[in-house]
Amino acid sequence: MDETEFWELLDSTREAAEGDVEDQADLLVEKLMQLDPDAVLDFARHFEARYNRAYLWDLWGAAAVLLDGASDDVFDYFRCWLIGQGREVFEGAVHDPDNLAELLDDFDDEVDGDGEDLGYAADEAYEQLTGAETPDLGLPPPPPEPVGSPFDLEDEAVLAERFPALWDRFRE
Repeated sequence: MDETEFWELLDSTREAAEGDVEDQADLLVEKLMQLDPDAVLDFARHFEARYNRAYLWDLWGAAAVLLDGASDDVFDYFRCWLIGQGREVFEGAVHDPDNLAELLDDFDDEVDGDGEDLGYAADEAYEQLTGAETPDLGLPPPPPEPVGSPFDLEDEAVLAERFPALWDRFRE
């Protein structure tokens, strides 16, 4: 599975689920189960590589603005959700998290931002196909700390200054 196929799977399931991330995860498992186990592992590698790439202080800050705070787990699930939003949103957010103010059509912190189930879709499909747990994907380990300069994720003045577009659109 190449990168284009990876993003097409996410786009098609998101569109079919009409943006409902839990439905998207279910549809993704169904689609992945139509592939051979090696293709499912390829998908898992693509997903995990992007998940690790999104481990950025600035992206965590953007999640804190959108979700009115973001613990470690919340940020993990946010990164999964972000991947599920597709290539344009993901790449734009990784490049400059404040871009999410323009990239997101809408955002409801009660239903958006939590893609935990998306993070398990490949594992679930692989296990159902093979009866075995997903093997090691052979990727470099994730960074021990987010990349970038740390800052206080609970300081609203800092968040408003670092993410002016997001703050103006979603917090004021």
